Amino acid sequence: MSLPRCAIGVITPSANVVVEWTAIRLLSRFPDVGVQFARVPLRGAVDPFPLGYDTAAMLEAARLLADARPQAIVWAGSKGALIGIEKDETLCAAIKQATGVEATTPTLALREVVAGRARRAALVTPYTQAYQMRLIEGLQRLGIVCASERHAGVADNLAYADVEPQAIAAMMREAAHEAVNLDFVLTWCTNFAVADVVEAFEREFPFPVVDATLLGLNQAIGLAGRVGAELIS
Repeated sequence: MSLPRCAIGVITPSANVVVEWTAIRLLSRFPDVGVQFARVPLRGAVDPFPLGYDTAAMLEAARLLADARPQAIVWAGSKGALIGIEKDETLCAAIKQATGVEATTPTLALREVVAGRARRAALVTPYTQAYQMRLIEGLQRLGIVCASERHAGVADNLAYADVEPQAIAAMMREAAHEAVNLDFVLTWCTNFAVADVVEAFEREFPFPVVDATLLGLNQAIGLAGRVGAELIS
């Protein structure tokens, strides 16, 4: 057996069942890139760190991943778009200081999609209305205007993954049809099974899907020195 020549490390919330499945599928396109996973506690409907991260747990997970010498580490969580991108910047700087490994998050990757310009998105998530409204405010701070939105009304972290891909696709279509002058559809939750429906949606509509899980993983692949899918221009 020939081991991959480089690897990415992925930190996931403990109740997340989508990230690993998505990463393995995505990395089938990059046979020379391996992947290692670590988890931090996050379960149920109550976040014990609603305004930030459990930094101690994050750094311990990162140190364990660093034992396997990945070229990049990604925190595969989407909360930074809600609590503020500076929290993700601080987290990634702490990971780099503790391990020597470059780190990123979906929210940091999303900033590259925006690239300093206002963007119009149709937002689709599994969240409750209250959480969705807070997320829309956070996205506005990043320069993203939510021209339309759909949410599934789910509060439990594990149950996000129970939203069927067909239901996600229906929400994406509804949001896309409702909005005007869209730049992309934004599916923003890393425990949301979007990967199965992206290609079919993009064949049907003239704009791309930007998905939190795929975006963060792709950014990590880039940091590891491999060329992933291009971000929208």
